[in-house]
Amino acid sequence: MANTFSSLKRARQTKRKTAVNRLRKTRLRHQIRSVRRLIEQKDAKGAESVLPATFSLIDRSAKWGIIGKNTAARYKSRITARLKTLAKPA
Repeated sequence: MANTFSSLKRARQTKRKTAVNRLRKTRLRHQIRSVRRLIEQKDAKGAESVLPATFSLIDRSAKWGIIGKNTAARYKSRITARLKTLAKPA
């Protein structure tokens, strides 16, 4: 356990930041899951309506350091590609 005042403060700060980061990562995963479910259900309009909010959350997560910038780009690319294949046959 931490002994000095500064290390005690650091422990408190880490605890708060861990809780915030956990909430943000969970929110990101749920948002991505909802888009993927809409794509699986072949609901192109629903997926397109949720897409801007999802991309915004992905970008903010990358900015906050929850995920890396390449991971964010990969998520956005794969979601866009799946949505295009959904819209192509229609």
